Amino acid sequence: MNFKKEKLLTIITEVGLESLIIKDIKKAGATGYTVTEVRGKGEHGLRKDLWEHSSNIKLEVICSVDICSKIIDYLKSNYLKNYAMMLFVQNIDVV
Repeated sequence: MNFKKEKLLTIITEVGLESLIIKDIKKAGATGYTVTEVRGKGEHGLRKDLWEHSSNIKLEVICSVDICSKIIDYLKSNYLKNYAMMLFVQNIDVV
């Protein structure tokens, strides 16, 4: 079976940033993404879903190394310092 090596970029952040970040990842060259609502506790405290604007989302993007780097650089420059955001990258094999 042939696999294509890609990156899985996961972005966990505030729900209010969803539309902005989707525009940003498309602008960087990503062709698709998956969004799910999430909740939990981390460095920025407990994130409950009792109030719509306090919940979190998880955006997942499968993309090349270059696109992944562009997205991360942009998010670090424009969001990371001022918003609750976690970024992580995994190497994946896509069928």
